[in-house]
Amino acid sequence: MAGVLRDVTAVRYVTPLRSGGSVPGVVEADDLGTYVVKFTGSAQGRKALVAEVIVGELARALGLRFPELVLVHFDPSIADEEPHQEVRDLHSASAGINLGMDFLPGAKDFTPEVAETFSVDPLEAGRIVWLDALTVNVDRTVHSSNLMVWPTLGIAPPRLWLIDHGAALVFHHRWDATEPEKAYDFRHHALGHYAPDVRAADAELAPRVTEQLLREITAEVPDAWLTDEPGFATPDELREAYAGYLHARVRASAAWLPTDFPTREELAAEQALRAAKSQQGRPKWLQRVPDLHGKPAAEQDGAVHLG
Repeated sequence: MAGVLRDVTAVRYVTPLRSGGSVPGVVEADDLGTYVVKFTGSAQGRKALVAEVIVGELARALGLRFPELVLVHFDPSIADEEPHQEVRDLHSASAGINLGMDFLPGAKDFTPEVAETFSVDPLEAGRIVWLDALTVNVDRTVHSSNLMVWPTLGIAPPRLWLIDHGAALVFHHRWDATEPEKAYDFRHHALGHYAPDVRAADAELAPRVTEQLLREITAEVPDAWLTDEPGFATPDELREAYAGYLHARVRASAAWLPTDFPTREELAAEQALRAAKSQQGRPKWLQRVPDLHGKPAAEQDGAVHLG
């Protein structure tokens, strides 16, 4: 059963996070919690927040690790000391209810370097890939995993945590242009080389994604984020469309279930081939400069990236 998103009020603005295009911000709230806030005024728009709620709460309902989401009441005046005009403009456009994600202190990005030694069970990998395929989240790739490793200190073992689903649910950008049966390319999924057991995940998870569960989850999306959608008269009508589309997609899982994943060796060979082609196309004076295309220049600290 889906949970109910709590309401909190931001009381202290800590810092913006410039590693993401939406420029989320870290805030402290009146419940003594610390959250990464994604703002309604960001360039990605309200649909990114709708996707965050639906996919994140579905992940939690299915037992996957995902930080708690809250609805954050944000008054731009608490960030008056922010020195950058573009960030202040974002805050001014985001007064009211925004989306917060529980801050995981010390969390680290699940980078290709981390993946070389980090163990992931094939069934866990399969569950995550299955969720991404269901919700058309094609933005969890080898070099941009939107996965975090946490905790990184203490005696508790580190675990994978899902974050950042704003690019999922691509069908809601063109409701009449995609069919629930459509398959997408997941060959370069961040967990593809862990031999994800997506068939076992499908057998386990598909029966749990009921219309009732989807209606409970879509009910968590604020009305204000579901208004003015062409073709839909009310927020509830749009909620029903989300629930209906995803339930139809669950029933059609045999058509879109991804199973063709490259091995680590095949991925390494593809990367080497791309690097060689890129090197050949460079002028001679650049031949000796390392080509970091598609790779992070350095490991990112999740404490300043989450969100």
